[in-house]
Parts: sequence; structure tokens; C-alpha cells
Amino acid sequence: MALPPKWYQFLVGLFASIGSFNYGYDLGIIAQVVASDSFSSKFAPNPDETGLVVSLFTAGAFCGAFMAGYLGDMVGRRATIAAASAIFILGGALQAGGQNIGYLQAGRFVAGIGVGTLCMIVPLYQAELAHPTIRGRITALQQFMLGVGALCASWIGYGCYVGFAPTDSRQWRVPLGLQCIPAGILGLLIFLFPESPRWLIDNNKVAEGLQVLADLHAHGNTEDPWVRVEFEQIQESLTFEHDHAAKSWGELVKNKSNFRRIFLCVALQGSVQMTGVSAIQYYSPTIFAQIGLSTEQTLKYQAINSIIALIAQFLCMLFIDRLGRRWPLISSNIFNGICFLVGMILLKQFPPGSNNPRSAQIGFIATTWIYNFSFSAACGPLSWIIPAEVFNTTTRTRGVSLATMISFAMNTMIGQVTPIAMDRVGWRYYILFVVCNFTNAIFFWALLPETSKVPLEAMDRLWENAPWFVPTMRRKDYLAELEREAEEVAEKQQTVTTATHVE
Repeated sequence: MALPPKWYQFLVGLFASIGSFNYGYDLGIIAQVVASDSFSSKFAPNPDETGLVVSLFTAGAFCGAFMAGYLGDMVGRRATIAAASAIFILGGALQAGGQNIGYLQAGRFVAGIGVGTLCMIVPLYQAELAHPTIRGRITALQQFMLGVGALCASWIGYGCYVGFAPTDSRQWRVPLGLQCIPAGILGLLIFLFPESPRWLIDNNKVAEGLQVLADLHAHGNTEDPWVRVEFEQIQESLTFEHDHAAKSWGELVKNKSNFRRIFLCVALQGSVQMTGVSAIQYYSPTIFAQIGLSTEQTLKYQAINSIIALIAQFLCMLFIDRLGRRWPLISSNIFNGICFLVGMILLKQFPPGSNNPRSAQIGFIATTWIYNFSFSAACGPLSWIIPAEVFNTTTRTRGVSLATMISFAMNTMIGQVTPIAMDRVGWRYYILFVVCNFTNAIFFWALLPETSKVPLEAMDRLWENAPWFVPTMRRKDYLAELEREAEEVAEKQQTVTTATHVE
């Protein structure tokens, strides 16, 4: 029996998000790698070299996100995913076989190019396949699978740390080498899944695009009313967009509607990095050591933390299409700020070197876990969901590419600065994240309109009609035009249905 269309779309999106699994795994495993005894004894890195091992990965991802925009438009979404997987495998092999610190850093940069490409193209591919009513759920798989990758990395890293001798290089080589396996599965099997129908139609493969739409939404029935209306909408939207398409990056931001979307998506991806999540992911042993926890204890607690994150991401996937985008993002930033404020107070009251009580350590661990739940339930997933859905077809790859590049640029900066900052200013470093989380909440309350359940072909009208200062108008006011369009679509569907019955 054939799967229901929405289940089919979900499973396609789930497979594609293996790319995000690789990102989460590499993010999670590097904390164990740089903290392992065998790594330290072999390379004896100073803080700057350790920072480069971490940050070169996201520097490579910055480059990959830039290239993915052009590659995705030229060769399609699937071919781009396959190429990125191959690059990631090369980088993973270089890391696992590293004989000196430069060798390892090169592998991190190459793997980063692959991950940057995947992180840009996968949510875009998912959004273009999904029905509007489940688009948030499917694009939330990006963050969910990132969490699955981080979970696997945490427990594999912890197991390798305690399972291999401190002088055995397998303590860090094995976890670095394992990341090549899922990337190989993704690259080899992605062509068994459908290409984006919007890309096919945009590249003069109209009949194939119609058939993919039908396969995704109507068990292959090209005469299905919803499929016919969606097909016509995509064609009309593409015709209009090509007539008004930007010929360069400069022209892209001259359009007020496009500029507004790019501005908010860039701000969103940058703001997510300034919540402090990357500092904790990369340098948890350094941060936890500030309050007296050993590396082994830290890796164990971070492994538990990854389970908490996965639960939060699963809940987001279940409820994000009901709750919307705007208020979950605002609320999450507020909770994040509170958690960092409490953590900062604990680090100040119980400084490194003192015999800190167990209660202070438990409080700090609990604060980190609560923060991780808050971040993973909204900020993390929404940083991928919103950019993937707000742009039109002709600007989507460039817009998502630019937003993703900013994410990795900020990530690179955090990766390089954190070990130095924790060494020189200690608990005061947390002030940065406290301020950023609270200002993030205010910023998105003022400027971010609600985008849930809006068809991709109707996004232009939403951003043209919504006011810059969103609280001045109710959602139903700035979506009035979209509601009228929905009525027109319903009339078209009824007309097609009637004609089908007559035939």
C-alpha cells in the first residue's frame, strides 16, 4: 500500500537531513577530540591552535554555503547534496589520518566545505518538496538530525575517551573517521529520491516537474486538483520572478521586500550563534572546568545534554506548525538569557581553583541543560526553517546561502575567541551572551512577521504587506491579501475538481 503523500514527503526530508546529522556529529565530536589525552600529547596545541582546529571547520562551511547557492541552481538540489557528501568524506578521512596539526586543520576545513554546502541546500530542498501545512515540521528535521548527530557524537566520544588508553590515538581517530559512513550513505542514495519540482520547472523540465509534484502530493496523479493548482502557481510565480529577477547581489538587496527578508534572515542566523550555543558545544570541558568538573564528568554530562536537546527538537518538530515561528523564537531567547544569567552568577560566586560545593556544580549543570532544551526547542530549528521558507524561487538559493554564510562566519568567530576569552576574562564572557539573548528577543518581537502556513508562492505578498514594526498590526491585517488569494486558489481547485468530474 502506498504511503500517504505527507508521510512520503516527511521520509524524503528525513533522508536528506543526514547532511545535518553530519554537521551535528562534527560539532559534537570536536569537544571530545581536543580534550582527549592522546590528542594533547601528540600535538601539544596552544590555545590559538586549538581554536583553529575548531574554527577552520566553520570557515570551510562559510565557503561551502557560498558555493552551494550557485551549484544548487546549476546542477540541481540532489547533485549538490551528492557533491557535498563526497567533499565531506575527503575531509573526514584527512582528519582521521592526521599526522600533524596542520594536516588535521586542513581536513577540518575541507569537511567544513561539505557541511556548509549541505546545511544550505538540504533545508531548501526540504522546503521545496513539502506541503505548506507540514513545511515547518519537515524543515525542522534539519535541527532534529543535527541533534541526533550530536547525541551520537557525545556517546561515541565519551566511549572512546574512557575505552581507549590515554596514549592511544584511536581515542580521537576512531570518532573522527566514523563520520564518513553517513555521508557516504547520503551521497550514494540521494538520487533514489525526487528532485525539487520547482527546480525542474525552473530549468525547462516542466513535464518532469509536474510528475514529481504528483508523486509527492497525489500518488502520481497529475490530474489531482491540488497538484494542478500548485503547478500553475509555480509556473506563474516563476514567470513573474524571472521578469523581475535580480541580475546581481547588489540588485537583490535594492528590492525592499528582498532586502527585508535578507536582513532578517542574516540577523536570525547571526543571533543564533550569539546565544552562546557554539561556545558550549565546542568548549564544554573548558567551561565546565571553571566550576571544578573533570573532562570525563563533562563528557558524560554533555552526552546526557544531547538527549535533552533531541527531546526538545522532537517536540519542536511536532508543534512548530501549530505554534508558528514568531513567539517560540522570542520566548526561547528570553529563556536562554535567563539561563546564561544564572550560569554567570554561579561562575562568579564559585571561581576556578576553589573547592566548589557539589550543589554549585549541579546547579551549573542543570542551568546548561535547561538552556539547551530552550535553544533546541525553538532557536536552533527556526534558524533553518525561516530562511528556507521566506524567499521566492529566484532568490531562495542566494538568500539561504547568505544567511547560512553568516551563521558559519559567526560560528568561526565564537570558535576562535572562546578558549582565549574563558582563559582571560572567565565568567565575564557570559555577559556577552546574556545581553545578546535578551536583545534578540526584543529585535524579533519588533521586526519578524509570522510566516507559518504561508505558501512559498505567496511569500512575496506577505513581505510586501507586513509593516516593518510588526506589533503595530495584527496578523490578520497584514495577511488580508493572502487570505483573498487563498479564496482564489480554493475557487481554482473547485473549478478543476468540477471539470475532472465532468470528464
